[in-house]
Amino acid sequence: MTVDAITDVAGLRVGHATRSGGGLLTGTTVVLAPEGGMTAAVDVRGGGPGTKETDALDPRNVVERVDAVVLTGGSAYGLDAASGVMAWLEEQRRGVRVGPDPAHVVPVVPAACVFDLGRGGDFRARPDAATGRAAVEAAAASPPGAPVPQGCVGAGTGAVAGRLKGGVGTASTVLESGITVAALVVVNAAGSVLEPDTGALYGELCQGRVTYPETRVHQAARRRLDETAARNAPPPLNTTLAVVATDADLSRAQAQKLAGTAHDGIARAVRPVHLMNDGDTVFAVATGERALAGHPLEMNGVLAAGADVVTRAIVRGVRAAESVDGAGGVWPSYGELYGRV
Repeated sequence: MTVDAITDVAGLRVGHATRSGGGLLTGTTVVLAPEGGMTAAVDVRGGGPGTKETDALDPRNVVERVDAVVLTGGSAYGLDAASGVMAWLEEQRRGVRVGPDPAHVVPVVPAACVFDLGRGGDFRARPDAATGRAAVEAAAASPPGAPVPQGCVGAGTGAVAGRLKGGVGTASTVLESGITVAALVVVNAAGSVLEPDTGALYGELCQGRVTYPETRVHQAARRRLDETAARNAPPPLNTTLAVVATDADLSRAQAQKLAGTAHDGIARAVRPVHLMNDGDTVFAVATGERALAGHPLEMNGVLAAGADVVTRAIVRGVRAAESVDGAGGVWPSYGELYGRV
């Protein structure tokens, strides 16, 4: 049984730590690997990224597998959340062995951040190591194949998609070969997810299954967005983050190719994308449970599916988000403006 989430890739678990109230509107999300780790790669296309340990994922370098990937709010400050994940992994004796004692490990924890500073009202309220630890403990405590909460949770708590409220979304698919490909996305884009003339979501337009909002509903939504935008500060730095996962047995080079083509999924759902004030970053992870057929072109199905599930995850994250009206700003949700269209 599948749940249309990244946890449909057997062995992967997701945990959120959500921080709101008292000036906070932020959080951290962790994708935890099964015992033994997972192959990982990254592709960064935004002009203003905030990342940690991404160089370790270069196929030319020594680290073969990682045990967790961290997505976090708080801009570069929030990367401290990865320290809490590292500490938890060390306690579990999970990481790169660097000595004869099984406790002598160095966990490699790639991380990337979104800009959400001040969106809860306090610029200094941001994730820290304790937030990261809470997220990885939540992941470890979740049952295999569990549904993943979406919307304003974890790293998506303070996310914004253009002038709309953003959030976390996830989606999965199973190929004819039996290989599963899935994605988890934090939608925090400087660009828009809305087609301006109709109010349809770009991500649904490219899937060919959109229902257009009524004209009067769209006109009312545009007025509401103009009103709220006038109350907010100028658009700051933003970033859309994704983890694309598969149970296919990919090399590190193949995983890097998957991370690159998965950016196409962002470009279908957000316009414009990969700007200088974005930090758009995609991680690709592979658990290696299913072999690819021998021909190199068999990889094409995985690549195409990776982009598709990223687009669907963006749509689901935007649709699951809830409106925010607080000291840090006002961001209506798609649901508030357009209902269940």
